[in-house]
Parts: sequence; C-alpha cells; structure tokens
Amino acid sequence: MYKKLFSFIAFFVFLIANAQQSSTINVRTSKAQIDDFMDQRFGLFIHWGPVSLRGTEIGWSRSHQVNQVEYDSLYKEFNPVLFNADNWVKTAKNAGVKYLTITAKHHDGFCLWPSATNNYTIQYTPFKKDIVGALAMACKKQGIKFCVYFTVLDWHDENYPIHNNGKDTNGNMVEFVKTMKKQIQEIISNYHPYMLWFDGNWEKPWTQEIGIDMYNYIKKLDPKVVINNRLGKGTHKTMSEASVGDYATPEQEIGSFNLKDPWESCITICNQWSWKPNDPMKSLKTCIQTLASTAGGNGNLLFNIGPMSDGRIEQRQITRLKEMGDWLKIYGESIYGTRAGPFKPDSILASTRKRNTIYLQLFKMQSGDLKIPVIPGLKILKANFIKGDAVPFEQTNNNVVFDLPKKFPNATCSVLAIEFNADVTTVSILEKLK
Repeated sequence: MYKKLFSFIAFFVFLIANAQQSSTINVRTSKAQIDDFMDQRFGLFIHWGPVSLRGTEIGWSRSHQVNQVEYDSLYKEFNPVLFNADNWVKTAKNAGVKYLTITAKHHDGFCLWPSATNNYTIQYTPFKKDIVGALAMACKKQGIKFCVYFTVLDWHDENYPIHNNGKDTNGNMVEFVKTMKKQIQEIISNYHPYMLWFDGNWEKPWTQEIGIDMYNYIKKLDPKVVINNRLGKGTHKTMSEASVGDYATPEQEIGSFNLKDPWESCITICNQWSWKPNDPMKSLKTCIQTLASTAGGNGNLLFNIGPMSDGRIEQRQITRLKEMGDWLKIYGESIYGTRAGPFKPDSILASTRKRNTIYLQLFKMQSGDLKIPVIPGLKILKANFIKGDAVPFEQTNNNVVFDLPKKFPNATCSVLAIEFNADVTTVSILEKLK
C-alpha cells in the first residue's frame, strides 16, 4: 500500500513540475495596444521616495551608503509638504512627454501608495497622502498617460530571501508572491495604469515560472495594460525566448535600431536615478539628440528625473524639460507616431518617417551639399525645414543632393522634412548616406 501511495505522490509531483515548466502566457497585450504605446515616443520617469532625504541612490544605497536601520527609518521623517501632483504633471506636459511613470515601489520596499499589505507605506509617514493616487488623478486631468514602476524584488520584505545586507534568509516566495499580487491588484484596481514597468528580475528567487504566472495574473485584471520585459529572466536590452512582457528596456543607453521588436530606453537627465545635490545634468543638445536618436532607432525614450525630499522638482530640471518641450512644439511631428528610418542614426543625423514624409534630424550644422540615395520608384515633391524655408535639391540617377544653408533654423537640432509622392514607411533601410 505504501509503495502504491509513494508512486502516486511521485507521479503527482511529476505532473506539477511539468505543468510549471510548460507554463505559457495565456493572453498577450494586443498589437494595437503596443503600437499605441510606441507611438507615444516620449515618457517621463520619476524615481522618488524617503531616500531623497539623504540624496543617495534609491534602493541601492540601503545597507551601503546609508545604514540599513537608518535607511528603513527614513519614512518616519518623510514629509514632502511642497509636493503638488498637478505641478509635476504640468512639468511633464510642458516637456512634451505623453506618459509618466512613477516608482510606486522600488527595491527598498517602500510603497508610495497606502497599501493594505504592510506598514511601510506613505500612509505611515508624516505626509500620509497617497502620492500614486494624486499623480494618477493629475495625469487623467491633464491628458498624460499614467504608468507605474514596480519591482519584483523587495529587500525589506521578510518573505523575500535576499536583503542586500549580506544576511540572506530562506524566505517564503509563495507568501511573497501572494503579497505582490495583492499590491498589483491594488494598483490596477485603484489607479488603472496604462503601463506597468517591472524591475529586479535578475535575482535568483524570481523565476521564469513566477514571471509567467504574474503576467497571466495581470492580464486577468486588465488585458489592455502594457508590460515591459522584466518579468522574465531574459536580457533587458532585447526581446528573447526568455522575455516575459511586451517590449525591451535598454538602460542608460540608446537601444539598437530595431524595426521588429518594440523597445524603450530609460535614461537619466542627470547621473543618478533619484535626487542628488549638484548632480551634473545633461545639456539640451544631448537631451534633444538622445530623443531624436531613440525615435530614429524605432524606440521610446523614458527620461528620468528625481524630485527633492520636500516634493519639488529642481528648477534647473524643470527648465531643461521645458526646453525639450519647446523644441517638440516645433519638431514634434518628426518624433510622435513615426517609424524609424530609412537611415540608421549616427553622430550626424537621425531619421524618421510618417506617411509620405521622411524627416532628417540634423545634429551638426554643415552647410553645403547633403546627399542621400535615390529611393527607387519614389519622387521627391518638396523639401523644407519644419517651420522654415524650402531647401533646394537636385536628383540624379543615384543620389539626391540638398543644398543646405549656412545657418540652420535651430542650433540644437533642425529637422529637414522631405515629402514624396507615395508612402515611405515600407521603404527598405538604407545602410548610410552617400
């Protein structure tokens, strides 16, 4: 009898193991929804929490630059009385971004919303107000798509086996995942995010099977929500067989040119993700060319800022974002809703296209002849700088030569719009300018 019982248990365990290994994604985000996300092209990332009181990196400085006990107690003095969700979203809108992503929970485990799952949340700070809820409401009011960052690791939760202090425990991933699902359910039910941006999938306790299960769980809650590729164990930079999610997420670099797989580069406006005093900030030229090169590679740019501990965004960052928005007011048609190409971006220019028009974002002011290869079967009707003068051109059998002026309309990045007699979005990629 025991032998039969043992055989039955062994067979049952075998079935469970194989069921886990053969786990598949049941419902995927629709192509229409992903295409809509990629049409946005420009988003604002916001890393923020009690760690802004110290000016060190969010999550990573816990148990390193900041003693763990001190770090975990910062929430008790976190009182950002100057936080104003409408002002934050207005800053985003003035920058020309189409979506905003807030770090609802980073690796340190602190929740910027009043979660019912634990006491390490915004409601237990002196401030008490729901940051995530306020931003969701402000985004809806101002027409910005609201998105949420959420880590799949949590160094503060006792059920998570790793704690970034050299004192790892056995933990309890079953209970940890239950808590995580409750938190995700709160976020989706209460705030209805357009996109969920996951992180932290590289640590060993998080498995491919858990990632697939979590993706399926989210899709039951909201089939439309877009999800990045950090639920699985694949590389962040590209989509692969191990990717669980909808798009790739290269970090602190512009992604590789890719017309097949959707991707979004997350890059900081300064050096650190969260606020740091006197953190060097990127020049306007770098910011604009980063955005143009990202669109020119067929990706989105998620550009990060870190507000201060009192709730304000630094004025210098607001100013820089506004300058980007001013550029987009003129040249945004060459960024939003475009397809990359037909030329791959380089140090001289990037290119995008939409319907009958190819846009060349010119990074260097070089007067004289600009040559591009003739596109077989297509004829150029006109060429002009966006919101500027016409540019003379001459077409030969092999090349089109544009006579660029000595002075461009915009010293940071001017855009040449070339209108053709037919659709150019399916034109093959041309290796380089001649």
